[in-house]
Amino acid sequence: MTGTVYKSTGSWYTVKTNFGTTYECRIKGKFRLKGIKSTNPIAVGDIVDFELETDNDQTTGIIHNIHDRKNYIIRKSVNLSKQTHIIASNIDQVFLLVTINNPPTLTSFIDRFLVTAEAYSVKTILLFNKIDTYDEDTLMEVKFLEHIYRKIGYECLEISAATVKNVDKVKAMMKDKVSMFSGHSGVGKSTLVNAIEPDLDLKTKEISTQHSQGQHTTTFAEMFDLSFGAKIIDTPGIKGFGVVDMDKEEVGDYFPEIFELKQDCKFNNCLHIEEPKCAVKEALESGDVAFSRYRSYMQILEGEDENYRTEDWMKE
Repeated sequence: MTGTVYKSTGSWYTVKTNFGTTYECRIKGKFRLKGIKSTNPIAVGDIVDFELETDNDQTTGIIHNIHDRKNYIIRKSVNLSKQTHIIASNIDQVFLLVTINNPPTLTSFIDRFLVTAEAYSVKTILLFNKIDTYDEDTLMEVKFLEHIYRKIGYECLEISAATVKNVDKVKAMMKDKVSMFSGHSGVGKSTLVNAIEPDLDLKTKEISTQHSQGQHTTTFAEMFDLSFGAKIIDTPGIKGFGVVDMDKEEVGDYFPEIFELKQDCKFNNCLHIEEPKCAVKEALESGDVAFSRYRSYMQILEGEDENYRTEDWMKE
């Protein structure tokens, strides 16, 4: 039998067939994918082949094959630095929720996520949430960020999950697609999903006022079928986003503005650091490349871990 993985708890997988039947399945023995050292060999969104077995009148499935993935979102595993974690696969688009404060989303996090999405061919849309709670200065920060990301080709949308502002626009973009929702804990993913499909009634929690961080409400990624012909993958809140194995020479290819300029550099293998006649450095000086984006590029290039401190991240 063949089906799609709707939920993964690490040892058991909820698999739904094309006929709408759901089975709890597991893997028999070790299951490794070529070239991927992952903590979870099977991810939500995977299409798998499985066989049914009945034990004590209970029918479960044994997964024996994973179909080739169209794409996936992957990051470094939190506790196992040499291993990776596949968040979800076979995604049409990702909505990355961003909040300026309560909790703050740093540009380094946004850029690391976008680089990974570019590397694995996943379209990403930036949703600036909680727009109803911002004062004039904070709204200016939103506009500034939107300018940076729209300029390099990313779609941006201001929303309020709480007041349902522009939620209808998000729904329109989701129709007939598999959409993944991601972002830090507390940015309002579950609130937004509930606004899109109230019958799901996903759990939400208040922001921790002590640290301005969200509380984890989603433990495992899970896919849901929605009433208007869409599928959604709700994911656990992500604190940091470690970029997985990229050669230094290819990092710039996943920054659209750097990729566009690299042909104008004097050297074909220019890393845009201290090389002479570098088009990227010239664009940085003229303001055509955003400082925050270049800083993220350098951090990834140098293998630095993401900076989690809530520093003045708009300061250049």
